Amino acid sequence: MDYCNKKHTAEEYVKISDNNYVPFPEAFSEGGITWQLLHSSPETSSWTAIFNCPAGSSFASHIHAGPGEYFLTKGKMEVRGGEQEGGSTAYAPSYGFESSGALHGKTFFPVESQFYMTFLGPLNFIDENGKVIASIGWAEAQGAWLADKVEAV
Repeated sequence: MDYCNKKHTAEEYVKISDNNYVPFPEAFSEGGITWQLLHSSPETSSWTAIFNCPAGSSFASHIHAGPGEYFLTKGKMEVRGGEQEGGSTAYAPSYGFESSGALHGKTFFPVESQFYMTFLGPLNFIDENGKVIASIGWAEAQGAWLADKVEAV
């Protein structure tokens, strides 16, 4: 399947309750995070998803290659170690903006949480030395989503 040749997208509508959440890749998360890809756009190199994050789950270290915006609809999210370590702690309902180049050593969810996020450009997952191990842009997100949907059928 060639998902990198997506044509110009007309308007889209996604009814979230009609889709199943699938596991977010374990190489980039811990604790059973699931997600739905809502939109991917080659025109803007963006992708939008909604994430369900069980209590105690987290995303691996990453850098935002482009800016992103999120809306925490439920729960609590500790970014860059949370307030206690000089980062930020978001409590639902809340909005957040991540600047281009934002480094997140770990994004942690101490309680069951859910958030919606649009990424403008890739999310670069890094190892403990700061080396990029995976770059997830709109095409990679779309490919992972389609592969998981096929596997779930």
